[in-house]
Amino acid sequence: MDSPRQPKNLNREPKRSQNRSSNPPQKDAYARLLNQHSSSKFSLYLEQYAKDTAFQKEDNVPSALPKAQSDRQNIPQRQRDQVANDFSDSSDFSPSSKKNKEEESSLSLYMEKLSTRSAQQDFERKQGVSDRQRCGQRRDTATSHDGDVESGEELCSLNPNESKKLQKQPKKAKDSYKDITSKESDSFVGRPQSPNTAGTSGQEQEKMKKAKKKKLLRHPEEEKSREGTFQSGVDPQMSRPKSPYGKEKKLQQPRASSANSPADKTTNKGPRGSKKHIFESYMTLEEVSHGLKRGELIQGQLRINPKKYHEAFIPSPHDARDIFLDGIVARNRALNGDVVVVRILPREQWKVVRSDTEGEGASESDTQKENIVKTAQKKTDRMPRPDGIVEDQCSDQDELAHKLQNITFKDTGEHLEDPSIPRPNGEILQKTAKVVYIVEKKHSRAVTGFLKFLPDKPFAMFSPVDHRVPRINVLLADCPQDFGSRPGDYTNTLFICRITNWAADSNFAEGQLAKTLGQAGEIEPETEGILIEYEVDISEFSDEVLNCLPKNLPWSIPEEEMRKRKDLRKECIFTIDPATARDLDDALSCKLLPDGNFEVGVHIADVSYFVGEDNALDTIASQRATSVYMVQKVIPMLPRLLCEELCSLNPLTDRLTFSVIWTITPEGKILSEWFGRSVICSCMKLSYDHAQSMIDAPEKTFTQEELPPVDPVHTIVEIHQAVLNLQSIAKNLRAQRFSGGALRLDQLKLSFTLDKETMMPQGCYMYQYKDSNKLVEEFMLLANIATAHHIHKRFPQLALLRRHPPPKAKMVEELQELCDQLGINIDLSSAGALNKSLNTTLGDDEYTSARKEVLTHMCSRPMQMALYFCTGVLGEEQLFKHYALNVPLYTHFTSPIRRYADLIVHRLLAASLNCGPSLGLSTEDVEKQASHCNDKKTVSKRVQELSSELFFGVFVKDCGPLDSEAMVMGVLDQSFDVLVLRYGVQKRVYCKSVAGLHSFRHRKVGKKSELTLIWTAEDPEKAPVEQVISIFTLVEVQLKADAAPMKYSAVIKRPEEN
Repeated sequence: MDSPRQPKNLNREPKRSQNRSSNPPQKDAYARLLNQHSSSKFSLYLEQYAKDTAFQKEDNVPSALPKAQSDRQNIPQRQRDQVANDFSDSSDFSPSSKKNKEEESSLSLYMEKLSTRSAQQDFERKQGVSDRQRCGQRRDTATSHDGDVESGEELCSLNPNESKKLQKQPKKAKDSYKDITSKESDSFVGRPQSPNTAGTSGQEQEKMKKAKKKKLLRHPEEEKSREGTFQSGVDPQMSRPKSPYGKEKKLQQPRASSANSPADKTTNKGPRGSKKHIFESYMTLEEVSHGLKRGELIQGQLRINPKKYHEAFIPSPHDARDIFLDGIVARNRALNGDVVVVRILPREQWKVVRSDTEGEGASESDTQKENIVKTAQKKTDRMPRPDGIVEDQCSDQDELAHKLQNITFKDTGEHLEDPSIPRPNGEILQKTAKVVYIVEKKHSRAVTGFLKFLPDKPFAMFSPVDHRVPRINVLLADCPQDFGSRPGDYTNTLFICRITNWAADSNFAEGQLAKTLGQAGEIEPETEGILIEYEVDISEFSDEVLNCLPKNLPWSIPEEEMRKRKDLRKECIFTIDPATARDLDDALSCKLLPDGNFEVGVHIADVSYFVGEDNALDTIASQRATSVYMVQKVIPMLPRLLCEELCSLNPLTDRLTFSVIWTITPEGKILSEWFGRSVICSCMKLSYDHAQSMIDAPEKTFTQEELPPVDPVHTIVEIHQAVLNLQSIAKNLRAQRFSGGALRLDQLKLSFTLDKETMMPQGCYMYQYKDSNKLVEEFMLLANIATAHHIHKRFPQLALLRRHPPPKAKMVEELQELCDQLGINIDLSSAGALNKSLNTTLGDDEYTSARKEVLTHMCSRPMQMALYFCTGVLGEEQLFKHYALNVPLYTHFTSPIRRYADLIVHRLLAASLNCGPSLGLSTEDVEKQASHCNDKKTVSKRVQELSSELFFGVFVKDCGPLDSEAMVMGVLDQSFDVLVLRYGVQKRVYCKSVAGLHSFRHRKVGKKSELTLIWTAEDPEKAPVEQVISIFTLVEVQLKADAAPMKYSAVIKRPEEN
């Protein structure tokens, strides 16, 4: 909880840890290559080498080794395993050439693997380990189990050639792959020596490559054979379990490169040359239906990790850990957001993860041992464990249980044992799966990116900015006419490309250019690219839609409609909104009654009067589902005539509304409630700042010059008093809500001041959430809760409500353990308990709010998204509950101008009050629209975030570098995440990119992760400076623009030397 800032001088240069694991290394695919090699002479040589190495490790006696081995003695084991696959920017710390890396990768790694094979065999003979146990090694990666919050280091397995190519990639791609090599705990990560290849002939390396290629091409048949015998989730070949992605991983390697580097014909040579399918054919709809009914298949929405695009997840149907999909091949051409059907892979292929909310990639062991778990045929590197060596060797009872688990299934297809229960060593099995069917392609298949010319090819290569999307072949005929002759002219041109096909035998998709956006780095082209990529409808409303609007303008309320409504035009009713808002859909009123109670009203624009059911206007509104708010503009759900004029509750104008009016005590107790259609005339348009000034100065008499125009019927004093009364009641309502167990997780929001002509950012500031905001929020919540109860009572099978599922229990348990170890007294047992903890346990100093932001971010990870749903679809009413608000029923009623869900609720409310037509929707119709609204709300939120990131990137470029204090939010083994306090943005700092850093080391005790940075002393005669990085550490950072358009990085500044 302290915020360590003081660096510590080191009296001497720390020594590298020389500890090595005494437990047996694991057998893997490199060792198996020996059996396939055709050269007996070469085999004998390698066997002798393995024996020599094993003998040396056993006796721990130095001996003469080939140069390739001796050069690497000071490199941690984890790093040695990964040198061949390291395509992070290692040039930051090493002068070694790419050539040396590539040469070393094949033979020297191969020989080292063989040495571990020899030791493994010796150990297994002593221990009596069966072949089944040796082969059944579980895969072990270090990804976040839910995939939402990506805090793991970027691990990937590539062949040497791809490693070489990826080192040349543009800077914008580095963040995704920056830190790959995992280091041993408490051992220093400095400038690794350049590996050598002495003793390795070119002929031997060539044989190695042939053996690899032979094996790579053999895998598709193996997978097909296994699939052919898979029944009811049981793999008959379990006696000889295979690597989880023995086939997939090798075949996907070209794809891993493809999203970020120019196309290379060697990348696809294996699978494309032989025309073997890289991806499996999809199951038929009939097969999928039967599989889902029998519980053999699972349906869910695919989420691809944006920082590590080879990782993807779908939710577990039983609220356990998300199901993990490893690699592009496992995703089987599905893209982010698609609804897919997956088949769970055999248990041997599940992923081993720590019970750890940090979800770190490649974290280190505190015992300085090589705690490695490997799958027999998996070539990718694995990370150590904090609790000692993890072996796949078990007792007789464990072996028996293992057999039963793979033979006996429940009706749901789940294993009898809960795999998410931590094993004695603290590890957890996470299910892995592969896509067998795409139910709905929710991804737009449209992406922004750049065109790259390929000499002697009939197509160009389109490289998407989003690395989760494959690279796309675009026929030259579809490219600009002069692209073939002047490709350099288009280097910085941003295009939109749509995927039209993705063949099963190709790593690359096929597509067509949809639009030329303009120059990358300019706000408007980038903004348009975001909108198109996320399928936000930016087209003009059609004449058919506009014909649904009133024709006689200026429009006035018909007399017959006035007679049907409660006339509230003489009441003191006003709006409180952001100063720039033009779609005013809610207003408030507060009148003191003779008995000392209050009549409080919430009045919402009656959009349903103008948007009839099933006409063209209703259709387009249901498709858009929400307005999309960006920094510089709004993409409206409805035509501007409605959302800014006829429906907007503009001041001094008669408007149609839906009202809910309560009789309420000063303490906030509701005595009565009324719903109905009404007519109002707002007497003033207040901004949040205006209302806040009234709250802050209750005794002040405001002049007309200080406030917006006011209706002469009502005085400023009357409006001021109404605001004060509403504030008093709102405070009581809020206190009741939080004492009743509600939770609020506030996130910092960055706002911008724009140049009125250019709309470019002139400045930025943190948005302040004031009492005036809380006032409005409290009464909107009250109206939404009241409406939810009303429509559910009248339409128990048809009501559209909003639920918020509780956080994932296992993630909460792990977060609780982490907080306990950090010394944070936090109670995660309920929403109310968490809210109380967040406001009482973080000290009282200038950094209290920063600590709260960091802790709020940590607590947000286990949280699930709130969702619209139809009550007739969910069976148990307990599932209707809103976790954060801690209320049984909730809906959205207060923003029908910008949310279609609210419009449906208005129609339900009108039907329930017999003041509107009966709803012509079925339960299925409501649920379908609810699901669509969920999707569009998620998209809208993401687009808003991207817009803010875009503008801040421009601001950093134009006004940077920017200096700020930052607080550490999370620590990985080679990087750490910070909250930049001045701007409220979150960035990752990579240790390898820090100038002036001599080395760094990582240490993890339990769940607490810590980095120690060793800074080179500015005075050569002084010792290096040591800086400890852990959660809540305060650091100084500088935000700098990157070479890539709109991108910026956070660089930690050297600590002051005391």
